Amino acid sequence: MSLTGLCQVCEAAAATHSCDRCGRAVCDDHWDETARACAGCAAGRG
Repeated sequence: MSLTGLCQVCEAAAATHSCDRCGRAVCDDHWDETARACAGCAAGRG
């Protein structure tokens, strides 16, 4: 999937992932590869 725009968490870095749980577009820093979800969803804060 090709994403454009900024991370919806930090609004500073380019969004490179889309969370299947909440739909947020996030950067590498806010992506949990193990959970395959954004950092918020991975921590149960979805």
